[in-house]
Amino acid sequence: MTSGATKINPNKNDNFTDLHKPLNRLQAITEAARCTYCYDAPCIKACPTGIDIPTFIHQIRTDNITGAAKTILQENIMGGTCARACPTEVLCERACVRNHDQGKPVEIGLLQRFAVDDLVLSDEPHPFVRAPETDKRIAVVGAGPAGLSCAHRAALIGHTVTVFDGREKAGGLNEYGLAAYKMVDDFAQKEVEFLLGIGGIEMRHQQRLGQEIQLADLQQQYDAVFLAIGLSNSNQLGLENESLNGVVDAIDFIEDIRQAKDLNQLDAGDSVVVIGGGNTAIDAAVQAKRLGAEQVTLVYRRGEEHMSATDWEIELARKNGVTIQCWAKPIQLHGTNKVETITFEDTHLEQGRLVGTGDTFEIEVDRVYKAIGQSMNTDALTGLTLANGKIVINEHFQTNLKNVFAGGDCIASGEDLTVQAVEDGKRAAHAMGRVLFGIDVTEIF
Repeated sequence: MTSGATKINPNKNDNFTDLHKPLNRLQAITEAARCTYCYDAPCIKACPTGIDIPTFIHQIRTDNITGAAKTILQENIMGGTCARACPTEVLCERACVRNHDQGKPVEIGLLQRFAVDDLVLSDEPHPFVRAPETDKRIAVVGAGPAGLSCAHRAALIGHTVTVFDGREKAGGLNEYGLAAYKMVDDFAQKEVEFLLGIGGIEMRHQQRLGQEIQLADLQQQYDAVFLAIGLSNSNQLGLENESLNGVVDAIDFIEDIRQAKDLNQLDAGDSVVVIGGGNTAIDAAVQAKRLGAEQVTLVYRRGEEHMSATDWEIELARKNGVTIQCWAKPIQLHGTNKVETITFEDTHLEQGRLVGTGDTFEIEVDRVYKAIGQSMNTDALTGLTLANGKIVINEHFQTNLKNVFAGGDCIASGEDLTVQAVEDGKRAAHAMGRVLFGIDVTEIF
């Protein structure tokens, strides 16, 4: 094991403790003192939800922890998850001016977690109070970050909200799709419980669009509909033998880990290949290693500089003993009933276009995890205008269908990040209040 590498323990549960050790009160106040409280703070501009970062850090520094939490949550009601899973290293912390004069940014993510956890995990009442009832009924389809954010903000405005979700638990990718070491101690469900504390929100589980519920019916029964259906279909390799045992969608593997009561009962494989270059691929590779896989190789068709995973995530994979193989694409899976080997072709760029070189190599495997992206299930979206696999909206988050709005990963609003989805949901709730009901949210907040 190389220097600085993560120790893999025989008890698999011990390998999924908190990735980032949370700050205690003294550490938080000390770290907050490093913030210069910039007048034109670049960290705010770098945050998709526009949290007033210098203000909440100043509140921590003055030991006003509840005030800091409220400052965060009034812009990002899922600030706890975002503090754990948001790529702060390429957003707010990259923008921090301390990078320039001290070579190290203020630990904004850890400070945010400290403040939010202090409130969300307490027995304190919900920090916000609903506006007077508007008598408007809102249907939200999807209980992921965008849907829950929209539901909370719509309820805060005074609407009555019903959230429909196809799963047994709310949270979407926060519950099912993030690495277990990022979301320990069932935090996703604790955050949902906190969020619902605003009141005015009814959850209906195992309600799938196009099956138990229909979009046309929701349009008739509710004053507005917000679609936050995410990207539920995993992209496939398109190779022969892809249905062999041991060839698994990475997102399903991650879900199995998140929902397992005892990780010692899970088998990730011994010789593992993960195909992909995003954070999901990293999450799958690292977790396979922590579950005891002897060899884990992450293979990506382009160069490391093209990977959508952040540099921090890539380094995390290496520290956990993952081998990263770039410039190779899978061309054939081999095996009788179970995958045994996978053939790759070397790749390179010709005039900006990725092509195979004709040179190949094989890796012996007993498990292949596919993490090459996800797409939207469009089966129940008849009548909606789509483009490039996403729902088309205008500047008010409205679709082409009457009183139907959309946000989160199912629209093209930027990066497919939790923090962006939360912002979409918040802004959509504001927009439907303004456009449909003539409500000026600036008079409420």
